[in-house]
Amino acid sequence: MQVSVETTSGLERKLTIAVEANKIDEAALVKMKELARTQRLNGFRPGKIPLNVIKKRFGEHVRQDIISDMMQRSFYEAVIQEKIQPAAAPHIEPINMKEGADLEFTATFDIYPEVELKDFSEIAIDKPTAEVTNDDLQNMLNTLRDQQANWVEVKRKAKTDDQVIIDFAGSIDGEAFDGGSATDFALVLGKGQMIPGFEEQLEDSKAGDEVEVKVTFPEDYQNKEVAGKEAVFVTKVTKVNKKEPLKLADLAERLGIENQDVATLKADIRKNMERELGQVVTSKVKQQVMDALVAAHEFEMPQSMIQQEIAQQKQQALAQFGDNAANLPELPDDLFSDKATQRVKLGLVVGEIIKQHEIKTDNDKVKAKLEELASVYEKPEEVINYYLSDENRLHEVEQMVLEDSVIELVQATAKVTDKSMTFDELMNPNKDTEE
Repeated sequence: MQVSVETTSGLERKLTIAVEANKIDEAALVKMKELARTQRLNGFRPGKIPLNVIKKRFGEHVRQDIISDMMQRSFYEAVIQEKIQPAAAPHIEPINMKEGADLEFTATFDIYPEVELKDFSEIAIDKPTAEVTNDDLQNMLNTLRDQQANWVEVKRKAKTDDQVIIDFAGSIDGEAFDGGSATDFALVLGKGQMIPGFEEQLEDSKAGDEVEVKVTFPEDYQNKEVAGKEAVFVTKVTKVNKKEPLKLADLAERLGIENQDVATLKADIRKNMERELGQVVTSKVKQQVMDALVAAHEFEMPQSMIQQEIAQQKQQALAQFGDNAANLPELPDDLFSDKATQRVKLGLVVGEIIKQHEIKTDNDKVKAKLEELASVYEKPEEVINYYLSDENRLHEVEQMVLEDSVIELVQATAKVTDKSMTFDELMNPNKDTEE
């Protein structure tokens, strides 16, 4: 096998590879002898088909298979021989595949860039610090009591946050339309479940009232047949309910705590809040470290790796549409390019850190990570077995542990500043904008 290496541009390399004709012929002969033993053809006894018949019938197909396999195998032998590490699969292009002549082809691919690690002490990180206070615990208890609340009928006029049970029939220009009617429909006033203006017209109504609700469907309404049109809903209120939050003992019972023990309820909820808080802090620090690593390092990027990442992100995006994905237009690469570039760059930097600092997978840390992942499930032992029973899934966890080790290494050297925050600020960062 003859190999020549050419640098075409930056990280791109082109190998020109020649494989002796006799290697192709020998491999093809072995395959055709095997076919002579296993194939069944009319007029020939099993195992007695002459080679010239096999060659005439299957020769071209066999030769193409052998050439395809030989190009792949020769490529990997060539990169080992030339001590080159491809960053992605090569683009293989035949030059000469004539029978009796040496097989010649080119393989074009990107190599990994040289990543020069920067001084981690230049990285600045704001580490959030917070604790679960008694007030935070009480707020959470109130939220859970509200979420699990019972609806109790009241004999008064409905107001915001009340639930009304209604029957309604809608019409446009006196004609009923699909989806415009319902019976025993439960509607909480003030939550924006219905068309704008609908809920407000039911305030101050009481059981037994019939209200003629007049609204206009939004121009961008999903049902195009009624979008932008005025409608009338003849609505009968059959019941008005108010929310009655659960008592703590009842909440404990509903959450499966024995003997309705309130102290156990509070302890369990505080523990969950502290676990979630710790996860958010870890996540925020990790994101800062990863962003800083990407920003601190500059090197030429292997475009083939970026294209592979773009293709993967496209596939993930399309998977979210399920069966409708086939009807979507082709998603442009530009939509994913920036994110793909960042992810590839981060992966290269993290890989170099693992290599230079000789970071290894720690079985104890893998076990701890598995227990952490499983802790939020009702039967954690089943989740742990789920990962342990599959090498690929277990490898994903091992990669998480390696990544965590990199974050710990960088964080230990970086400039870390504690930033005091409340539980609510950390857990609900968009609360003010939502309100």
